[in-house]
Amino acid sequence: MEISLAGRTAIVTGASKGLGHAIADRFVQCGANVVIAARTEAPLQAAREMLSRRGPGNVHAHACDVSTADGVRGLYDDAMAAFGHIDIVVNNAGTSAARPFNDVTDQDWQEDLDLKLFAAIRLARLVWPQMKARQWGRIVNVLNIGAKAPGAKSVPTSVSRAAGMALTKALSAEGAPDNILVNALLVGRIESDQWVRRADARGVPVDTVLREMAAGIPLGRVGRADEFASAACFLASDWASYITGTAINVDGGASPVV
Repeated sequence: MEISLAGRTAIVTGASKGLGHAIADRFVQCGANVVIAARTEAPLQAAREMLSRRGPGNVHAHACDVSTADGVRGLYDDAMAAFGHIDIVVNNAGTSAARPFNDVTDQDWQEDLDLKLFAAIRLARLVWPQMKARQWGRIVNVLNIGAKAPGAKSVPTSVSRAAGMALTKALSAEGAPDNILVNALLVGRIESDQWVRRADARGVPVDTVLREMAAGIPLGRVGRADEFASAACFLASDWASYITGTAINVDGGASPVV
């Protein structure tokens, strides 16, 4: 199946590395113009240079903090100045924050919600009118499988991600009459920089950490970032024109909840 995003413009947050970078890479290869966003300028520009060589799509970078209203507004305005319209939004920005409940302060809760929930709310609010006017839009919210099956010592992330899943469903119902499709992808254990850092901290090869992580995954291995990106690309395309309001696990079968 060949996916074309030619003529589409996408915003991908948290895109200087990891899953966001992989998603932007796949979009560019499929012909989309992509605005990548992240907080730190240097790695973001390095990502832009690499992605610009990957396919026919054009790449624009915008450094910002999407946990703030001003940061989201600046990202939107810059994307519009660069490409004139936005068809696809991937809300990927986030960090792993999982601790015992009594260790999480009010400030921790607020910061997590600002980054993982309010960033998605604010960006969706900005792009919604133009998607409605053109009768075409795609929003993909990147969550994790803890949104469906939260475990002990999983807050605040599991709670903010569950809220993101509810937002996905609510927006999908409102957007459906105007062909604005809203879905979520739930991350399981996927290869990323954080596992490299964990291996370095332990002084062991990264393959050792990945083998340990694979325990309990029915497919018997950790997922690849490009596999996750393929799912996002499909949802952003016309091939997924009858899919909205879903929360799809990309986890090798690990989640106990479908």
